[in-house]
Amino acid sequence: MNSIGLGMLSQVSAVFTRLLRIGIYTAVFSTVTLLPDSSFWTTPAGWLLALVFYDFCYYWLHRAGHRSAVFWAAHVVHHHSQDYNVSTALRQTSSGALFGWVFYLPMALAGVPPLVFGVVALVDLLYQYWIHTQQIGKLDWFDRVFASPSSHRVHHAVNDRYLDKNYGGILILWDRLFGSYAVEDDDERCVYGTRSPLNSWAPLRANAEVYSVLQRDSWHTRSWGDKLRVWLKPPGWRPADVAERFPRPDFDIHQATTYAPPTSRTMQLFAALQFVALLAGVGAFLWLTDGWPLWQSAVWLSVLVATLWALGAVMQGRITMGEALMIECGALAMATSASGLIEWHRV
Repeated sequence: MNSIGLGMLSQVSAVFTRLLRIGIYTAVFSTVTLLPDSSFWTTPAGWLLALVFYDFCYYWLHRAGHRSAVFWAAHVVHHHSQDYNVSTALRQTSSGALFGWVFYLPMALAGVPPLVFGVVALVDLLYQYWIHTQQIGKLDWFDRVFASPSSHRVHHAVNDRYLDKNYGGILILWDRLFGSYAVEDDDERCVYGTRSPLNSWAPLRANAEVYSVLQRDSWHTRSWGDKLRVWLKPPGWRPADVAERFPRPDFDIHQATTYAPPTSRTMQLFAALQFVALLAGVGAFLWLTDGWPLWQSAVWLSVLVATLWALGAVMQGRITMGEALMIECGALAMATSASGLIEWHRV
């Protein structure tokens, strides 16, 4: 529920980042492309090359997501889960669009039309769904060419030998070419999650946690250079003065535990019903939002976020089921009233 809930939040928040996701790409394609004749990209060979081109760009974005703190702050949401199954594939960031678009500008410069770019991006993303599983073992030659369940299990593991490996989306060949490939060892079980466990079902906290940590370290360091380096260095790097004043315990994989607050059968049933209602709400939002003004989308986004927060808080035992219903009913009432008042004012 938490993983899919974060995926829902990613989708509804994407309504407000269209400019970053496709607008900048289209602007570059329209104005400064180096190859203005884009007819090749709509041929069968062009579509295939565009997919490989996209996967190459994705490799470097994904690698940056593990080697630079500001990119990790967005990508970490996908890695928080200490379980590993197909729902993990749906666990996506709500802030990745802030900087991720930069890595795809070479495709715009090469004249890949926005439609072709959008389609191959979707194909690349959909391919990665099935590799988030522990139910499929090694696949011999396939593992050496393509991203597979085995290679992607390694990518999600926090074991020393597996850390920061196997970034490829469709092709694992990029990792073999650029020295980031690791084979899953049958004698060393993958341990999933992050080295700084989130230990929370709160969706906004999951998206903001690393940004908050980086902001605090940047604020506390006395070095102006380190205030910038905090954001650019690899995850886990800290200025010496900050590490001394605010030490953190070292990661010990042997003490890693799975976050699993106890829940009663009644609470599980309540959460399941809430989850189904939330799915319906998100589906309706995504269906209708294209015809809404931005303010209306923002109002109903707040309702969905409040409901998602309440669902996580119930499963953590932070609030009761009755309190969750009160929060949701209050958010609905406020959204309905706000929509009515704004419409009345416009009339």
